[in-house]
Amino acid sequence: MAFFMFWEVLWPLALGFLISAGVQSLVPRESVTRLLGRDGLRGVTFAAVLGAASSSCSYAAVAVARALFRKGATFANAILFEFASTNLVFELGLVLLVLLGWQFLAAELTGGLLMIAILAVIFKYTLRARMVDAARAQTEKGLAGKMEGHAAMQHHMGDRLTAISHFFYMDVASVAQDLALGFLIAGALAAWVPDSFWQTLFVAHDPAVAAVWGPLIGPVIAMLSFVCSVGNVPLAVVLWNGGISFGGVISFIFADLLILPILNIYRRYYGGRMSLYLLGTSYLAMVIAGFVIEIVFQALGLVPQHHHIDVFQTAPSWNYTTFLDLAALAIAAVLGWRFLSTGGLAMLRSMESAPSPGHEMVHDHHAHAHEHH
Repeated sequence: MAFFMFWEVLWPLALGFLISAGVQSLVPRESVTRLLGRDGLRGVTFAAVLGAASSSCSYAAVAVARALFRKGATFANAILFEFASTNLVFELGLVLLVLLGWQFLAAELTGGLLMIAILAVIFKYTLRARMVDAARAQTEKGLAGKMEGHAAMQHHMGDRLTAISHFFYMDVASVAQDLALGFLIAGALAAWVPDSFWQTLFVAHDPAVAAVWGPLIGPVIAMLSFVCSVGNVPLAVVLWNGGISFGGVISFIFADLLILPILNIYRRYYGGRMSLYLLGTSYLAMVIAGFVIEIVFQALGLVPQHHHIDVFQTAPSWNYTTFLDLAALAIAAVLGWRFLSTGGLAMLRSMESAPSPGHEMVHDHHAHAHEHH
């Protein structure tokens, strides 16, 4: 079941990573920090757009957000950037489209923007300067999280193809574990957990209660699933088949930044109080976004009927999915060859490890030298 599902989404994943790598190779990190240095509508807008143009790995997003905060982005903008980069990225949208359909993609994009707006308002009225100062003090200790090297990456490869191959494989490496977990957990749940269990959990027999309960329970399931980013989508299919409400699926997908390992990284980065604050405000924003999406999409008649999505039963056959998958594998092979022949493996190893403070400075210095050069 896990493999069947993977085969369905291989090409949209590869295409998403390819678009994402192209965009990342065009956006210099220095200008990003400059654009996020002030709160307000302009900062929020740039945070959303630049987040959407970055890597989809939740761990990498969290590490990049801290790097931006340390280099001069406001705390609110750094966190909003992080939410955009896990909810508005290309590969997530394409996989949602293929597995669940365009209504879910539309809801995810609308809801993602809505959640960023809600969070921005919550931050504006509840985020105190002294909390940010405490978080900054904790940040300066530089405790390692996960995917730190990803955040410190300055690309100074000569040509565009090399840069794209490096970003492509960096992103693949950073989400591979979560994707594999997501497919395996989803396959296991689809195979072993009877639908009656889910229907009871989601109160599926009572649509009015389910519509309220879905967005509340969705993020809680996500927190306990330990899967982030695109790996959440296979699980979303299981939950939808099990009868969770439309808004529940959406708030479940948004909650990849609330999984327990990431809350623990927040604690290391910003301190205990701030991690609880981020948990509370994020959960609230997800639930509200899920509710609003449910209400609006029901009113517009855009909520698909609860029919069973049989992606777990569909064996690969000679159809357009297979041809697109083979094309995706061919492109991945070309990029892989370029990646391996330009020192990619050494870079992957450094991405996993945390850069020491000295190393990061040297890195930046090299990047600047290259620019002048």
